[in-house]
Amino acid sequence: MTELTADDCLWRNARLATLDSRLPQPYGLLENYALVVRNGHIRAVVPDPGPRPGQANCVDLEGRLVTPGLIDCHTHLIFGGSRAQEWEQRMNGVSYQQISAQGGGINATVGATRAAQPAQLLGLARQRVKKLMHEGVTTLEIKSGYGLDLQSEEKMLQVAGRLARENPIEISRTLLAAHATPAEYKGDPEGYITLVCETLLPALWEKGLFEAVDVFCESVGFSPAQSERVFRAACARGIAVKGHVEQLSCLGGAQLVSRYRGLSADHVEYLDEDGVAAMAQSATVAVLLPGAFYFLNESRRPPVALLRKYRVPMAVATDYNPGTSPFLSLHLAMNMACVQFGLTPEEAWAGVTRHAAQALGRKSSHGQLAAGYVADFVVWDAQHPVEILYEPARNPLYLRVFRGEVTA
Repeated sequence: MTELTADDCLWRNARLATLDSRLPQPYGLLENYALVVRNGHIRAVVPDPGPRPGQANCVDLEGRLVTPGLIDCHTHLIFGGSRAQEWEQRMNGVSYQQISAQGGGINATVGATRAAQPAQLLGLARQRVKKLMHEGVTTLEIKSGYGLDLQSEEKMLQVAGRLARENPIEISRTLLAAHATPAEYKGDPEGYITLVCETLLPALWEKGLFEAVDVFCESVGFSPAQSERVFRAACARGIAVKGHVEQLSCLGGAQLVSRYRGLSADHVEYLDEDGVAAMAQSATVAVLLPGAFYFLNESRRPPVALLRKYRVPMAVATDYNPGTSPFLSLHLAMNMACVQFGLTPEEAWAGVTRHAAQALGRKSSHGQLAAGYVADFVVWDAQHPVEILYEPARNPLYLRVFRGEVTA
């Protein structure tokens, strides 16, 4: 037994779904085990030592299930306005591409976000973050991309930073300035990409407002050549990259992301075998976003069998956004990933823990219950991990623990 000190907290009498890939059993499940936590990190994972009358910091979890804290690795959580009327148009037969061409889509949200005061955006985002926290989310990615000018992109990233300071949650900020061509650059996407590469990206990086750069490489977004300009500008400064790729067509975006050793390629419904092979070589994570697939009524599924064959890690995220995935539930995304894409429940769990951590560049510190990892974990009134995604409308959360401290 690990010798305990006064600085240690023992979380005992638990069923640990560690999601530790080194363990042979499904979910890395350990029966009747305990976590030793010190200074916000897991010091050890040990067999339950039994009651410790002399240990001041000892929590008896009464046999409950414990998992790593959930990680939502792809969201567009900060925005103004609503796109409910666009959804009604789509239900009446108008395509996403047509709506975008008519000034709707991303640019509609850009207008509302530019007009909103920081306090308005913060108030809306606070409510959204709390819903995710209530589901057991402890790490969250938030993208910019609804500003598309220097002032508004900075406004979004500043709001994301304030969310992190105000709440017991870790937030990874991503610059998605290359999300769409704004109205003032209509017909001149090259000019806008120049603005992104020469003004937005360096100015906001200098202020320390983000940690990775994303692009929307798609027929309704930016071409591979335009996207590569952004990647070159990012990599010249040592900034990690990722991409929205192969969502509506196969443009070779996954290979592009892989050439730059990107953290993740996201959506990937039209991903082909060459793209999968490239991702395997670069250790790029495939982020599956079933909410958008469902909401857009798509029929082309990500090539899950090929991703398994090449051992490409698969993450799962909400893609929460106002236009194509207005679902603020990671439990629902896990369920959809199984029902719509054919993931196993264990794969879905890996997708919101260790693989999501890898997609955010946190592979060695987040997403598993293991010595040396951050002490972010969730205690559930459940016996088995499958219960959390089997019935996504029922939330059996008992305790949410962030950096070793109970937060809910």
